[in-house]
Formats: sequence, C-alpha cells, structure tokens
Amino acid sequence: MASTKEIKRRIKSIKNTKKITKAMELVAASKMKKAVTQTLASRHYAKYSQEVLARVSASIKDSTHPFLSDRGHKKILVVVVTSNKGLCGAYNAQVFRAALDLLKTKPDREYSFIAVGKKGEAWLRRLVAIRNDAKNEHNQNLKIVASFPDLPDAPTLRDTQAIANIAISEYENGTYDRVKVIYTNYVSALSQTPEVLQILPVSKKDIERAVTDMKEHNDTVTAPTTEYVMEPNSESLVIHLIEQLSKTHIYQMLLESIASEQSSRMVAMKNASDAAGESIDELTLVFNKARQSSITQEISEISAGMASVS
Repeated sequence: MASTKEIKRRIKSIKNTKKITKAMELVAASKMKKAVTQTLASRHYAKYSQEVLARVSASIKDSTHPFLSDRGHKKILVVVVTSNKGLCGAYNAQVFRAALDLLKTKPDREYSFIAVGKKGEAWLRRLVAIRNDAKNEHNQNLKIVASFPDLPDAPTLRDTQAIANIAISEYENGTYDRVKVIYTNYVSALSQTPEVLQILPVSKKDIERAVTDMKEHNDTVTAPTTEYVMEPNSESLVIHLIEQLSKTHIYQMLLESIASEQSSRMVAMKNASDAAGESIDELTLVFNKARQSSITQEISEISAGMASVS
C-alpha cells in the first residue's frame, strides 16, 4: 500500500486536474450555447431557400449546366470539417472514420481534400503520405488542395466564402466531377452524427427529397399557388440560386460542426470531471484506511511497550 504522503500528493494532483476540466466544461458550455443558437437560427434560412429553389426548378425540364448535370464520379473533391483543438471526445475520430469509409467504399476514385481545422489538416497529411506510398496495399492518388486551420469559433458567412469559392469554381471549371462535405450534424447536446453530403452537382431528385423531408418536420413548405414570371429565364435563376445555396450549405455545415464540437467537448470535460471526483473519493477512502491503520499500529506499539515495562 502506498504511503499516506504519496496518496495525499495524488489527491492534490487530481483535484488540480478537476479544476481545469471543470473550467473547460463551463467554457465549452458557454460557447456551445452561442453556437447552437447561431446554428438553429440559420437552419430556417436554409429550409426556406430550399423551398424557393424547389418552386423555381419545377419549371426546368432539361439542363446542360454543370450544376445540374451529372458528369460522372471519377474525380471527387471532399471538404473535411474538423476542430482546431482536441479534448472533444470522439468528435474528430467520427469524421476521420467517415472519410476512411468513403475511401474504402469507392477506392477507384481520385480524391482531393479541403481541410477545415488543424486536426483534420494534420490527419489528412498523414493519410496522404501513407496512401500515396507505392508500397502500400491501399495505394490511392490523394492530395490536399487547400487548408483552413484558423476559422473563428463563431464564423460569419464571409469567413467561409473562401472555402465555398474554391469548391464551386473548381467544380464549375471541370476539375472535379463531384463535391462532397464530411461534417458533424448537430442533433442535441448528447448526440452528434457524422454526415457525408454531396453539394454539387444538384439533381432535381435531391431538391424534391429535401423538400419532402422538410414537409415532414415543417408545415410551412407548401405547393406554389401563384405563377411567377422569371427574368431572364428560370434556368438562369436556378443556377444563381444553386451557387448561393451551395455557399450557404457549406456555411451551415460549419455551424453544425462547431455546435457539435463544443457539445462534445462539454460532455467530455464533464465526464472527465466526474471521473476525477470518483478517483478523489476512492483515494480519500484509501488514505483514511491507511491513516487508521497507521494509528492502530502506533497504539498497539505503545500498548506493547507499556505492558513490557509493567
């Protein structure tokens, strides 16, 4: 059994750690509240934008524009959204697992990445180095085309414009056939799910599916009762809407990821604080037993000494 001095030192060390985790939990809770408020507020705009797009796109029969036409799926650009800091539970690991699943299910594709967050950038650099090694059995042609490691905790639409502009322009130029985003969808403070969502090209089926999903959760989406006159034409309007909505969707996914990150960090720090409290209680019990044993031994020695004298 460890000495009482050693046990006291361990208790003090764990108490100091608990103070840190508790402070981080409170900070994460404060940031989570702001992030969730911002995320939920912008969801309404995304829903109504999808409704407008669905109404306008109903008049388009066939289109050859890159935003609406399927060019294949050989070259794929993937935006990977992670955190800048650690200590957020399985948040980053879930995103990495989703990325690996994508590479595993479609290994014959050529993947390029846009890394958002320092953790994702570091992980992708290791992955690219490993997968591009000719000696590796999972050899793939991977590369990182851009990285954004310093986004603020509460980004604005302007902060995310560079990410969206690269993704949209590279797709429109024909460099890539598809653009996907791997992010974490915020469900609740205790639940966040990694998602892989394709933002380009946009098919009418995707729009109709999105509107159908919204109808199940929101009765504000209704069929149009008025005919609209669109200038110069409905296709030009839809193309413009798709470009703007793609930027909005990327921004929304970043907000969802930030809310998920802070929620995951708050829960992780709470679990760490609770575990530290349990360890302190256990060590305190061990300390009391060791102290009691020491006192009992001293009493026994004193009693034995007095008995020998008498």
